Amino acid sequence: MLNMPSPSSAVLARRETIASDLRQLLGDDELLITSANELKGYETDGLACYRTVPMLVALAETTEQVAAVLKYCNDNGVPVMARGAGTSLAGGALPQLDTVVLGLSKMNEILDVNTENKTAVVQAGVTNKNISVAVDDLGLFYAPDPSSQIACTIGGNVAMNSGGAHCLKYGVTTNHILGVKFVTMDGEIVEIGGQAYDLPGYDLLGMIVGAEGQLGVVTEVTVRLMDKPEAARPLLAGFDSALDAGACVAAIMATGRTPVAIEFMDRPAILACERFTGAGYPVEAQALLIIEVEGSEAEIAEELAFVEGMARDHGAISLRVAEDFASAENIWKGRKSAFGAIGQISPDYLCMDGTIPVTKLPDVLEQIYAIGARFGFEIANIFHAGDGNMHPLIMYDSHRPGVLDEVEACGAEILKVCVDAGGCITGEHGVGIEKRDHMPLMFSPAELNQMKEIKRQFDPQWLLNGGKVFPLEEDGVPAGQVVPGRAAA
Repeated sequence: MLNMPSPSSAVLARRETIASDLRQLLGDDELLITSANELKGYETDGLACYRTVPMLVALAETTEQVAAVLKYCNDNGVPVMARGAGTSLAGGALPQLDTVVLGLSKMNEILDVNTENKTAVVQAGVTNKNISVAVDDLGLFYAPDPSSQIACTIGGNVAMNSGGAHCLKYGVTTNHILGVKFVTMDGEIVEIGGQAYDLPGYDLLGMIVGAEGQLGVVTEVTVRLMDKPEAARPLLAGFDSALDAGACVAAIMATGRTPVAIEFMDRPAILACERFTGAGYPVEAQALLIIEVEGSEAEIAEELAFVEGMARDHGAISLRVAEDFASAENIWKGRKSAFGAIGQISPDYLCMDGTIPVTKLPDVLEQIYAIGARFGFEIANIFHAGDGNMHPLIMYDSHRPGVLDEVEACGAEILKVCVDAGGCITGEHGVGIEKRDHMPLMFSPAELNQMKEIKRQFDPQWLLNGGKVFPLEEDGVPAGQVVPGRAAA
C-alpha cells in the first residue's frame, strides 16, 4: 500500500491569499477555479482508484501566464502540477491537497506548420489526434498514436514519452520531438531545440521528454511530421492460445522485418472489444494479433504473404485481411476502444505497463496468467506486442474490502517478472505514483540519487508534481509531501 504523509497545513492555511494573488496574476476570474464542485473535476486522472481534490486550479492561456504562476509558487513555497487532459494511467496527473493544478488545456493552438522542414509547432494543450488531422490534406501525419489520442495532449505525451500502436516502426514520442518551449520553476522561459533534427551539445531535450513534469512545464512543442504512407492494411490473425500468438510475434521480429504495428489481445479482451465495437474479431480465438503493413500495393501484398505464412506456421486458426479503408478503421476502432471495453465487463481494473524483450513474450505471458490465478484475479492482456510493451489489465471490484492491496501486490509481481526478463517497469505510461515504489527494481540507490540531483537543479524546493516518480522512503525526498489518496469504495 502507498504510504500517505500528512498535508502541508501551512500552505493550506494560506489558500485564500494564494487564490487572491493568482487571480490578480491571471487577470481573469474565470481562469481560477476555487469552488468545491468544480475542483472535483481535477481530483483524479486515468488511475481512478486514487483521488485527491486539489487546493486550486489555475487555467493558463499563454506561456507568460504559466511563467507567472510558476514564479509565484516558487517564491511562496506552493506545490504546483501541470495538467493537460488528465489521461495518465500511472497517476502522473494526480494532484495533492496543497497543490495548485496548472491547467494547460486552453493552450490548444497549432501555431505553425512548415511543409519544407516537415515540422509543426503546437501548444501543449493540442490533442495528439488533432496534429495529424491538421496536416492530413498536406499528405503528412504525426506518428506517435496512443490509444487515448483523441483526448490526450501533446504536453502530456512529452511528459510521459508516450508510445502507441504504430510506434513499432516509427518510434515513441522522443523520436518525434525537435524542440520545446519550457518554463522553469522560477518562471524563466527557455527554448530548447528547434526546427533542426539534431543539435550540438548536451541532450537537454532528451532529458525533458519523459521527465513526468518533474523539471518544469512545457508550453510549446516542435514536432516532426512524416509523409503519409501510400497505403496501409491490417490483418487479423486468431490463435488457439495466447502462447502461440506470443511465439508468432517473436518469430516475426526475429526475421528483421518490421510491420508498422503488431497488437495483441487475449480472449477476455477479444470478447469485450467485439461486444463494444462489433469490429469482426474472431470470438472463437483465445488470442488475436492485429498486424498492419504499409507501402505500395506490391509491397503490401508481399508483406501480407509473409505475415500470413508466419501466422499459419504458428497455428493460426483464422486469418482476415481488411478489404477496404472502412474495415481497416473498424479493426483499429476495436483496439483503440479496448480499455473502455474492458470497463464494461469489470467494475474496475488496474492497467499495468511493463516492457520485455519480444523473445520472452510466451514465457512472460504464462507467468502473468499464473500470477493472476494465484491472486484470484482475471487478467486481460492488450498490448503493443511488436516492441514488447505489455499492458496486463488486472480486473477487480473495488467494493470488496482490502482488494486494492491485493491488486497492487499482483501488479508488483508482474512488474518484477518484466524486469527479471530483461525489461523495465514502464514502456509508455510513465512511473507516476503507480510505480514509484517499484523504481528500486531497476535502479540502484546511486542511480536514483543521480536523478534526484538533476531534479534539484531545476526544482530545489521539490515543488513540481510532488509524490511522483521517486520512492518516498528514499533519502533525499522532502518529508511531508502530500500524496494522492485512494478513492472511497
